[in-house]
Amino acid sequence: MGTVPKTVIHIFHADQDSLASGAHVAERVRQVAADRGIQLEVYLFGPAEHALLDAANTDFNSQIDALIEHGVPVRTCLNIAAATGAADQLAQRGIQLEFARDAFARYGQEAAAVISF
Repeated sequence: MGTVPKTVIHIFHADQDSLASGAHVAERVRQVAADRGIQLEVYLFGPAEHALLDAANTDFNSQIDALIEHGVPVRTCLNIAAATGAADQLAQRGIQLEFARDAFARYGQEAAAVISF
């Protein structure tokens, strides 16, 4: 049996349009992933990772938490999490920590479709 195709929603930018669009597209893909036979993963990096720590970004954070509750792997950069002292806080939310270099190398090995916001 072959490898299940993967779609990665990579959210980098922290402007409200990028955060809202990235999280919304991730949710919409989640809704059809099983029917389409794909795996979904979300990777937040740079400014978007910082948005996870901003209480003012309630809609974005709620959307990310809902994805986690539905079993979507959500990951952030371990370096940024450690540098901001947020590794434990993020992990408690169910966000997985992985070095960006390792995540992106893995996506290449998996031939994942990476869509960036």
